[in-house]
Amino acid sequence: MHEAKNTARAIVHIGYDGKVYKQFKGHNAQGRFENEVRVLKVLEERGCNYVPRLLESDPAALKIVTTNCGSIVTHISEKRVKELFDDLERDYGVRHEDAFARNITYRNSDGRFCLIDFELATVLDQPPKPAA
Repeated sequence: MHEAKNTARAIVHIGYDGKVYKQFKGHNAQGRFENEVRVLKVLEERGCNYVPRLLESDPAALKIVTTNCGSIVTHISEKRVKELFDDLERDYGVRHEDAFARNITYRNSDGRFCLIDFELATVLDQPPKPAA
């Protein structure tokens, strides 16, 4: 496994299988773990296709396994960062709460910017369905 991030809040590894392994640590690790699991499930239910899919969660170890959404973005305009996080809130009813470029990846397979790291996110009301 390749260590992608080791901070006061989490250790993140990219497995040889391509999956992302995240273990929560530090202040309020339990709450942040539970919130990220809940938010990822809500986003999947609401059909958001540019966030990781939750594959496994282990509450006892505070670990999750998700799909990989590509590589970290190193160059992106502040305007585009704002658009991406605003789209998430408007279209899927989730406010990220850590809306910075460090939480944006680029998925080569479809040329899509993706959003990651939902441990601080807030689930809002379900966004309205577009008129058919």
